[in-house]
Amino acid sequence: MKISEIQIYPIKPKDGLVAFASVVLEDRLFIGSIGVHTRLDGSGLRITYPTKKVGDKDMNIFHPISKDFGAELERAIITRAETLLTNY
Repeated sequence: MKISEIQIYPIKPKDGLVAFASVVLEDRLFIGSIGVHTRLDGSGLRITYPTKKVGDKDMNIFHPISKDFGAELERAIITRAETLLTNY
């Protein structure tokens, strides 16, 4: 799947959250509000997908089904974020 137009939006860090990301998939689908966080052990970055609270449950809005595609998407976002945040 083609991942393009990776945008990183740095924010004032809070509880490990350092930026939000958005991507376009296959030039057809925009996905936004992906959280970019520092890893708990400080060894780099990780991403989280948005959820919506329904009652007392957090429901996934979207997330990759394939572990391989999830890893590919995470690598693409983190690579872009590390480049941008290093120069920020």
